[in-house]
Amino acid sequence: MARADQPAAAPGRGTDHSRAERMRRRRRIRTLEKLAAPVLGLVLLGIWELCVRVFDVSTFILPPPSAILLRLVSDWQLFLGQGVTTAIEISVGFAMAVLAGVIIALCIFYSRIVEVAVYPLLIALQTVPKVALAPLVVLYFGYGWGPKIFLAFLISFFAILVPTVVGLKELNPGFANLAKSMGASERQVFFKIRLPAALPNIFGGLKVGLTLSVIGAVIGEYVAAERGLGYLQLQANANFDTTLNFASVFAIALLGLAFYAILRLIEDLAMGKMR
Repeated sequence: MARADQPAAAPGRGTDHSRAERMRRRRRIRTLEKLAAPVLGLVLLGIWELCVRVFDVSTFILPPPSAILLRLVSDWQLFLGQGVTTAIEISVGFAMAVLAGVIIALCIFYSRIVEVAVYPLLIALQTVPKVALAPLVVLYFGYGWGPKIFLAFLISFFAILVPTVVGLKELNPGFANLAKSMGASERQVFFKIRLPAALPNIFGGLKVGLTLSVIGAVIGEYVAAERGLGYLQLQANANFDTTLNFASVFAIALLGLAFYAILRLIEDLAMGKMR
């Protein structure tokens, strides 16, 4: 039996300790989550480098990552200049896709007639391979900025439109009806209830659309371009410069990651304001 004069445990001490332990555990998990992708990438690059060195693979067939990185650093001005061109094409095409996708999604959501009329046409357009349209795009837009921007727009538009419509429709109609019964206007219901509920779907579509816009811009540069990372890759291929070819692919991947990181930052800011 416990002694009567034994001091009682301080209230809440055990709770505070368990809470601090949970916070430390969450911080460790967040740190591991942030390091997982870079560490995995470095491991894969290390395996690539090791295999090339051990099996003495010719750099013409498969250059090691160290040679590709050295080429990126030594020719950084070339990659920067070509990368700016590709970045502009991606930005403009993606912005057009976001604007058109959101506007048409709103029209589809608020009008059943528009949905019935437009959706079949959009699905038919989406089933056509975009590469098959490339010669026609060159015919109509020439060799300037037009083909790349149009393909970046076209290939990402549908990926933005569908999740936006789905997100707008996911809200339980009872919440909107309740708000309206309490005097809220349709504008207030949209910005205060419907849009916050749809944001996860919308940003999911934006992420997919952004990656597709990078593909569209590079495909446009393959078909009709005199500048850009895709054009640089074609030049490297024509000159049998495998290291430059791989370096161009790495530069495209890094550009896509940079755009994705910016979109993630915008998503965090938007979701934080809507909470």
